[in-house]
Amino acid sequence: MEYYISIILTVIIVGLMAILYLVKNENYFKKHGIPYETPLPIFGNMFQTLFRITPHMDRVRNFYYINPEAKYVGFYDFNSPVIMIRDPELIKNITLKYFDHFVDHRAFADPIQDPLMGNNLFLLRGNHWRGVRSLLSPAFTPSKLKPMFKFMMECSRDLANYMVEQMQTQKTLTINSKDAFTRYTNDVIATCAFGLNVNSTRNPLNEFYVLGRKATNFEGLLSLKFFLVSSFPKISKILNIKFMDEKIENYFHKLVSDTVALRDEKGISRPDMIQLMMESRKNIHNEIPNLTLQEMTSQAFVFFFGGFDTSSSLMCFLAHEISINPEVQAKLHDEIDEVHKKYNGEPSYEAINSMQYLDAVVNETLRLYPVAGILDRMCTKKFELPPTLPGTKPFELQPGDIIMISVYALQTDAKYYPDPDKFIPERFIEDPRKNLNSSIYMPFGNGPRMCIGYRFALIETKVLIYYLMLKCILKPSKKMIFPLRFSASSFPILPKGGFWLDLQPRIVNDKL
Repeated sequence: MEYYISIILTVIIVGLMAILYLVKNENYFKKHGIPYETPLPIFGNMFQTLFRITPHMDRVRNFYYINPEAKYVGFYDFNSPVIMIRDPELIKNITLKYFDHFVDHRAFADPIQDPLMGNNLFLLRGNHWRGVRSLLSPAFTPSKLKPMFKFMMECSRDLANYMVEQMQTQKTLTINSKDAFTRYTNDVIATCAFGLNVNSTRNPLNEFYVLGRKATNFEGLLSLKFFLVSSFPKISKILNIKFMDEKIENYFHKLVSDTVALRDEKGISRPDMIQLMMESRKNIHNEIPNLTLQEMTSQAFVFFFGGFDTSSSLMCFLAHEISINPEVQAKLHDEIDEVHKKYNGEPSYEAINSMQYLDAVVNETLRLYPVAGILDRMCTKKFELPPTLPGTKPFELQPGDIIMISVYALQTDAKYYPDPDKFIPERFIEDPRKNLNSSIYMPFGNGPRMCIGYRFALIETKVLIYYLMLKCILKPSKKMIFPLRFSASSFPILPKGGFWLDLQPRIVNDKL
């Protein structure tokens, strides 16, 4: 009996402490005149997200509109107060002009307890981040991407040819585009980062793909782990909650170590990310770190983690919009046919990047469905924010305070983009400078912390669409839920019911 009474008392005490903590924290916004949403005990403003009532991206956009006139507003990530920046000029100052006050991201993995995730570039901090960023940046310059381009072409042609083969016995092929395009991004990353040749379309159960799918599936336990580790890092450490599965960690560590050992032994060299990190061992400059094998594994994995799922989602949203906008598809087909003819079926890296309409279609897709729908920064030096509203006082951020930028909300705000919910690629042709404004249009982030692999993601997307549309007509599938709504069960942006696409053959017996 005493045991049960102790449990009940403990629950009551913890609940009361949480309520008192929140009441105290509520003054964080109230006393400074910062508009905010009233939190719930323990959950703060995350109840609807945690229990999958509202899609996370929609929930964050709701915070953005707490007060449309404010430069910034507040909400509670469980018990942690978060400042959401709304004003473009202030966003520019935080991400660019005063970047040294906001160098770090909020951590969601401990580097000792969870080394595969905790030591990756995204989560590294301060000078360690600067050194590793300097080391890895050359891997994503055009000169390094060009040798990888041929690998991307092979993967995209393989996928397009496979689709054509499947259509030989039927006029219309219905595909789960998320599954198909994820297999493509998996193959691209396997060859460009790890030097592996895995055809995941024809060999669907290869270990590289199966474990990668498990590592990036945010629709189940991984989503809950993410919330726990990011919002309650101390408790997660005590409970030994690891973000990444040990089997996945062991697989990638062995893959990288075996690859490095083989290349050292045989003198093998490939234009990929592992090669670049291997060459860093020759550096004698103190400002550039010599990566350990564990650190090399972590950087290679985060490249995989970031590109495996997010790039395929971009491709899915892009194909979806093309399928439901026939006038867009017609213009793309014309441009692709012209380039295909001009380069005799072998377009160069420069040729793909010079396709103006394809570029506009990709940009408009990224506006509506940004890869990085949310940006976060941790204050590393005291910084004074201007008054959020007329009549309020400036607010001083302290080291450790968290700020957030809702890229999705900004890029779908009618104040900046007329008819924001309409898919209009022409807006990026008619006035590209205005629509590519760096403090509003930020699908890959902004400033020194911008996604290091954004060029890679863009070119692999364009190559896939080039070859797919060269051979196919894209149609909306009856399996797709219309109108498109985001799923509440997934942390990343995904549609309710998944991605479904119908393909019809366009070019028969083409040599490519």
